[in-house]
Amino acid sequence: MTYMIRGKKMVTVSNLGTIEQGAMIIYNGKIIAVGHWESLKEKFPTIDVIDCSESIITPALIDCHTHLLEFAPSSLYPVTPETHFWAGRSILFHALSCGITALGEQICGHPLCDFSIEDYQNAVKQLPIDVSFATTSISIGFEKFAHFTSVTQSKAVEQKDLIDTSIVTKIAAASDYPGENIFINATPANFTEKEVPRAGEIIYSLDKLKKIVDIYHRFGKQIGCHVAGEEGIDLALKAGIDVLHHAHGITAKQIESVAQQGVKIVATPMGGTHLPPNSPEEILRFVDKKIPVSISTDSYLPPYKGVSWLPFQDQTLKGPEVLMLIAHPTMHLLQHQGVEENEILALLTANPATILGKNHVFGRLEPGLEANFLVAEGIPGLEITEIDQIKKVFYRGVKLIDRG
Repeated sequence: MTYMIRGKKMVTVSNLGTIEQGAMIIYNGKIIAVGHWESLKEKFPTIDVIDCSESIITPALIDCHTHLLEFAPSSLYPVTPETHFWAGRSILFHALSCGITALGEQICGHPLCDFSIEDYQNAVKQLPIDVSFATTSISIGFEKFAHFTSVTQSKAVEQKDLIDTSIVTKIAAASDYPGENIFINATPANFTEKEVPRAGEIIYSLDKLKKIVDIYHRFGKQIGCHVAGEEGIDLALKAGIDVLHHAHGITAKQIESVAQQGVKIVATPMGGTHLPPNSPEEILRFVDKKIPVSISTDSYLPPYKGVSWLPFQDQTLKGPEVLMLIAHPTMHLLQHQGVEENEILALLTANPATILGKNHVFGRLEPGLEANFLVAEGIPGLEITEIDQIKKVFYRGVKLIDRG
């Protein structure tokens, strides 16, 4: 299938920058040419044209930190193990309808559904969305810690098992990308503060962390961690962790260390730890220090209470539909500070593609990459925040969502 699509403006998030009256040529699911409409029309006069000249064309969105397939189904629906993946697939389709064509999923070990990593991988086969899995171990901050891992499935494990070489090796071998491979702090997850009084406690010593990091690096893989608070972040940086997820409570000195070490950050402005989440001002500091930062939902999650940059009035679980909304305060601040719109949009496109290890596949509009793109009323997260303002979603060149 070959066609040209034109837009009022194309924000490519590439070296091509923003192209007014731009166009792309799509062939067999990939972008083969990007440029000005008049130039491409003259060069390819007979090609079929999709006219979106009243709209903005951008790369599709990427959320590199979610829990949509493992924990969301039982959080949102009265599922059984037999219906778990039915609900999961519907949640993934909802993400697609929100303009998200690639996801980073954490598989931690669900206490109720005894699924293997292969079960999750098989559940997403044939779906028109790219899903990468971070296999992990998780500690939940109940009065008595609860520990699970992606490779022991529903079987709870002891804290000592989290550093068992054979278990860590299996987790590392199965992991697609540096997501929350380990939880340096016990998580509150979706539980109330009363239910998780030990949320935030540190699980590992520096020596144990270094041994785990070494296993991942011997596989030639990067490792990511769930971490918050000065002490936990110090441990992560000293151990050689490659990606910090959350990094709530990071200090100015630690931001300097992150920049010097080339560490990446996945910011979650909606929450995800026991501390207040990443503020727009904090993410601006990451950008100023040239730290590769992505914004993610960590969905499904109840929003953190009492922070000025979140508009939510209740604690109901929020999902992929809020990605643009929670990114907007940061993106607006970056624009106010003079950051160029392609660099701003990279927080929802190119940067998370890099976290997933797929920046050579998607995340920008340039020749050779997959044709995953949006047709919208404005730049997602910067100029628009509602999903009905995304008019069309294309995945590998095929239009899958059409709102007219």
